[in-house]
Amino acid sequence: MTRSFNRRSFLKKTAAVAGAAGATSWLAAPYVLAEPSPNSKLNIAGIGVGGRGGAHVESSLSENLVAVCDVVEGTRQGAVRHAENRNQERHLDRPLPKAFADYRKMLDEMHKQIDAVFVATPDHLHAPAAMAAIKLGKHVYCEKPLTHNIDEARQLMLAAREHKVATQMGNQGRAAQGWRQLAEAVWAGAIGDVTEVHIWTDRPGIPSRFWWPQGGTRPAGSDPVPAGLDWDLWLGPAPTRPYLHTYPDGKFQGRPVYQPFVWRGWWDFGTGALGDIGCHALSGTFSALKIEYAAAVELVKDSGDTTDEMFPSSSIIRYDIPARGEMPPCKLFWYDGGYYPPRDVAGVAEGGEYPGNGKIVVGTQGKLTVGEGGIRLMPEEKMKDFQPPEPTIPRCQSDHFGEWVAACKGGRPAFSNFDHAGPLTEMVLLGNLAVRAGVGNKVEWDGPAMKSTNRPELNSLVRRDYRPGWEL
Repeated sequence: MTRSFNRRSFLKKTAAVAGAAGATSWLAAPYVLAEPSPNSKLNIAGIGVGGRGGAHVESSLSENLVAVCDVVEGTRQGAVRHAENRNQERHLDRPLPKAFADYRKMLDEMHKQIDAVFVATPDHLHAPAAMAAIKLGKHVYCEKPLTHNIDEARQLMLAAREHKVATQMGNQGRAAQGWRQLAEAVWAGAIGDVTEVHIWTDRPGIPSRFWWPQGGTRPAGSDPVPAGLDWDLWLGPAPTRPYLHTYPDGKFQGRPVYQPFVWRGWWDFGTGALGDIGCHALSGTFSALKIEYAAAVELVKDSGDTTDEMFPSSSIIRYDIPARGEMPPCKLFWYDGGYYPPRDVAGVAEGGEYPGNGKIVVGTQGKLTVGEGGIRLMPEEKMKDFQPPEPTIPRCQSDHFGEWVAACKGGRPAFSNFDHAGPLTEMVLLGNLAVRAGVGNKVEWDGPAMKSTNRPELNSLVRRDYRPGWEL
């Protein structure tokens, strides 16, 4: 499979795909699927069925859940029991899903019985599992971030096209109104030309809400692997290391080291706060500003505790976005771990508390924020006379998972299909290259070629080395 790709050229060639969507043409996948009737049922397999995967198990039971895979025995058996309970409640006489620890074995044994696969594993396993399913011609729903590194995002996007499968990344807000209203307002000129975007999150932790450890090193020693956990399968493509349950001492004493959920802070397994929330928070802006690639990225500030093992506790990252058609260059700022935009930019009074997560879009004629209630213009007097533009982006008719199911059955492409999710993930994870480069070391970026033009030492981090047997 070739990795050479010019997205601008591709977009020009596929502009007609979206039809009435007009300016939103790049949101649609470049192929039309010929699949079973919308009334037929999909045979779905789940890879990673705890946490977010548990929600996908429930959604899949409206179709046919034929297999579940998880490296934790109790989790996969729990998914089977959940399916059994749902069958009883609905008086359904259908087989229970088969349970597996290794998705490779599941796909090898059951690929003829599977139409579609969802992937809800830790980040480092997303691409290997999704690619294995795509190469078998299976439709794929993969949780965010789409991949663990930039190269994997490109490869998944290209593979999905080659095999003509329906895809969706699990940034659930993509099914909601907010990003659509944001894009439509920006395109209507509600705040003039956009010059800056400021996005912040409370991940990986703030004093009032701790999520997971970052800014540390690997503790020495090892602990017995818990019964029912296949640690080697959990490691997957990552380098082998001993299992550790909790930190024996130090600033994270008593906290879990790798499981559950806290794997996000480790370079080998997670993608940090940016990877966790970026594909949610940046998705609408990526579409509204018609971004293809960032021209450069820079770590503006961090907490000074980045290590070879873990992300820093806090960071501020700036992306330089080049001109796009009639849209002028702009800057996008990312803040995490207790860093925030200036109060005058965010509209937060001195002494006031910032929301845990937020977004401010700054234009030449005002500012715009997006929340659960939709968009708000700032200053407030601009909101009095604001008339939202007529919708131009088709709305979701179900939910994020249901949208993917409909696409699998021949409906319109899902709005976070890999033609959106791939480039979005590439840009999100570019921020982590800036973290590796260090504060003040601007990284100039050639997006189509996936390489830094001024810091070639970073280019080895665009992709990873895989343990044998886990290659894409």
